[in-house]
Amino acid sequence: MESMLENLSNSDIISICVQDPRLLKDYLWHTHVDYEICLHTNSMCFRKKSSCVRRRYSEFVWLRHCLEQNALIIELPKLPSRNPFFSSKNPGQVAQRMKGFEEFLESIFENPLLLSDSRLHLFLQSDLSITRIERCASGKTRYTVAEAIQRCNSSFISSSEDKAASCDSDCESSSSSTGCHSVDTPEQGTPVPFSES
Repeated sequence: MESMLENLSNSDIISICVQDPRLLKDYLWHTHVDYEICLHTNSMCFRKKSSCVRRRYSEFVWLRHCLEQNALIIELPKLPSRNPFFSSKNPGQVAQRMKGFEEFLESIFENPLLLSDSRLHLFLQSDLSITRIERCASGKTRYTVAEAIQRCNSSFISSSEDKAASCDSDCESSSSSTGCHSVDTPEQGTPVPFSES
């Protein structure tokens, strides 16, 4: 029986691809890059077998911090270092960061304890903001983690949050207390051409 379980886990395939960097303009002069994270899997750990979401560097930092708090004795993989001279116009730097994100996520997938964190699943398979991920994972929303993932990109989440906001004084703002913004907030910005010069 045990060998059968080992064979099942060995046949799990989790493929992650970080691609399509997109430069977004937040305010007059402030821009940031977000990346598309595509997940394809046959693993029973994931609710959806295929998903794509957009995330930015600061959201990866948040995810690593959450996983670190949840798994105190596990050595977590490193994120690509925050480079004060990072240029979204430098294709080499952008490609290196995307590769670093992929390696970070692949390392997480190798650890069952890290793979069991609901915030990881919401991060990878829903387009919820960081604030909404926190609220959903802690049971403070009208929808479950499974519903949030299954109904990604639908009006279900927005409409239930709008109803909750009218009766809940502790509803979220468009940005979290850490100053991170997510791609699902309207003031996030508008895409600008991503130059490779």
